Amino acid sequence: MEPTLEDRAAFFASEPWTAGVIGLGYVGLPLAVTAAERGLRVIGFDVSETLVKRLRDGDSPVGDVSNERLTAALEAGLTVTGDEADLMAADALFICVPSPLNRHRQPDMSFIEAAGATVSRVTHPGVLVSLESTTYPGTTEELLVPAATAGGLVLDEDVFVAFSAERVSPGSGHELGSIPKVVGGVSPVSGRVAAAAYRRLVDAVHEVSSARAAEMAKLLENTYRAVNIGLVNEMAALAHEIDVDIWEVIDAAATKPFGFQPFYPGPGVGGHCIPLDPQYLAWRAKEAGFATRFIDLTEEVNSRVPEYVVTRISEILNDRGLPVLGTKVLAVGLAYKPGVGDARESPAIDVIEELTRRGAQVVAWDPLVGDDEIDGRGIDRVHALPDGHALAVILTDHDDFDYPAIAAAVGVVFDTRGAYRRRGITASNVIFL
Repeated sequence: MEPTLEDRAAFFASEPWTAGVIGLGYVGLPLAVTAAERGLRVIGFDVSETLVKRLRDGDSPVGDVSNERLTAALEAGLTVTGDEADLMAADALFICVPSPLNRHRQPDMSFIEAAGATVSRVTHPGVLVSLESTTYPGTTEELLVPAATAGGLVLDEDVFVAFSAERVSPGSGHELGSIPKVVGGVSPVSGRVAAAAYRRLVDAVHEVSSARAAEMAKLLENTYRAVNIGLVNEMAALAHEIDVDIWEVIDAAATKPFGFQPFYPGPGVGGHCIPLDPQYLAWRAKEAGFATRFIDLTEEVNSRVPEYVVTRISEILNDRGLPVLGTKVLAVGLAYKPGVGDARESPAIDVIEELTRRGAQVVAWDPLVGDDEIDGRGIDRVHALPDGHALAVILTDHDDFDYPAIAAAVGVVFDTRGAYRRRGITASNVIFL
């Protein structure tokens, strides 16, 4: 007798099932470790032999997963493998692969397609397939359902397919298990089964009517952030022109207990979500013949911010009788956000490259970002606070930096992050964005 929906949902809700995680990067590794910590058997798969060996040795490349947590998960039964055949023992497959944009700013689906091909070779009756990679609405139906049913399995009888986007925020201190999960199945049946499985992984699950709704919810979250960051950066530029302190303005507006959420200016947007996710939505909208004017304008505004920062640096140097050409500039921070060693899509790199293009002698200082993160970018680095620089620009406000020492070591500090203000540090040579 074939198992019923209730049987399968009950299995994921209460039995000691095995989770298979495809992709062990910033998303997959925290998920795999969390699943192991919550008592599940876990098979973690990655195509990178180097990464597999590193993880087996208990060496975590992901900041939110300490070596101690990884080692404990391995001892608890987490298996790390480069052999996809091992995934055949999994009851649920969670796809956590990159979903970047290509050079034309269009979705690059190659990683998800490759994961789908793996799914097609390892699925078996009763398995749940869930996509966690951020992508455009419709991806799960269009790419994952065909992959999951390629071997003749019947959707909602033999195999269940859903979408539940990652919501990790590196360096934020939020544990994966404490962040509510939005779950949507390609059908109500698949949704119920997936929700039962995710309740074993996280404290709260919010089930929506479809995978498309879940896919779009993730894009809305980060488009909201991108739009508001673009707005506050534009307001910062305006405030500078009319001689108003934008930081004071934001603090004042934030005293309103309703209807306002503070966002803060900076050198641009970075990371693996905010610069990319709105473009997935815009691309899908264009296919539907719909104009996403807010998203397009936000992309335009945010992409100009690094150049605006360099223009402000030029003005600051000019006011002191210094040209950009040949002047020594210290770039403080390479990561896209504080507290992490991740330089993906970092606006700091755009600022450094533009300063270099204009002839400045730039060196970068970031104790958290490894050389492999910026390999091939031609960025000169220092590993301690140097002397003799006319200007330091704060591009990432890590807590690791000694901000009073920075101000004492350079002629002027251009603080694009409000690092001195937020920390209550006073220095006469600090200028804010």
